[in-house]
Amino acid sequence: MALQSVLQEDVRGLVDGLNFAEKVERSLWLIREAYKEYGGRVVVANSLGKDSCVVWHLAKRVAPSIRGFIVTTRFKPPETRQFMRETVANHPELRVFENPEPIPDKLYETDPDRCCDLLKVAPTRQAIQEMDVACWVTGLRCTEGRTRTDFQEIEERDVGLIKLNPILIWHEREIWQYLALYQIPVNPLYARGYRSLGCAPCTKITTSPDERAGRWIGTSKCGGECGIHTRPLIDYQI
Repeated sequence: MALQSVLQEDVRGLVDGLNFAEKVERSLWLIREAYKEYGGRVVVANSLGKDSCVVWHLAKRVAPSIRGFIVTTRFKPPETRQFMRETVANHPELRVFENPEPIPDKLYETDPDRCCDLLKVAPTRQAIQEMDVACWVTGLRCTEGRTRTDFQEIEERDVGLIKLNPILIWHEREIWQYLALYQIPVNPLYARGYRSLGCAPCTKITTSPDERAGRWIGTSKCGGECGIHTRPLIDYQI
C-alpha cells in the first residue's frame, strides 16, 4: 500500500517544510490513495469544525460519492446544531450518530472523561461498525495543541481499522486560507472568537496561543482530548 511509505516521514519537518499548495496536494494524495485501497469503506468523520470542513471538501474533490458521519451530543450549542442540519441537508450521505441514553446530571463536571466516553466515543464506535468502515478520515492537526503532537498521517491504533489524518501537518492559518479560497461555510461560532468547538459546557473563548486551550477548562482534561482519537474503537467497552 502506497500510504505505508508515509510512516517513515518526519511529520514535524513537513509542517514547515511544505508550503500551502504542497500541503493541499499531499492531503489530496493521501485521501486518493486510501480510496484506491478501500473504496467505499473510506468514511470521513465530520466534527463540523473548521478542520473537518476542509477535510470534507478535500475528500469530495477525490471521490464525490464518499460517505461521512457526524457525532453530536445533547450539549452541542444551538449554532452547531443548526450548522449540522444545514450541512446534512446539503449532504445526505452524512449520517448523524448520537447517544440518547440518560446520564447523571452534570456528568461533564464530575467525570468529564466518562461523559465523553458515553456521548462521543460510543457513537463513534457505533458509526464505524454500522457503516462498515475500514479507513476513517479525520481533521486532526499536530499543531493544534499539546495532546496532538504525536499523531501520524496514517495510523492503525485498532487492528484492522486505518485512521487517516490528511491535514495533520497544516497550520491553523492554512485551514482558514483554504476555507476562504473555496468559500466554504463554517460554524458561526468562529465569528464570536472560538477557535476549537465542542459541547457548550466544556468550550470557552480564551486568549491562550494554544488552539485547544478553551476545552474543558477547570478539569483534568483542560486542553485535552474527548477520547475519540485516543480510545480503542473496536471491541471497546464503555
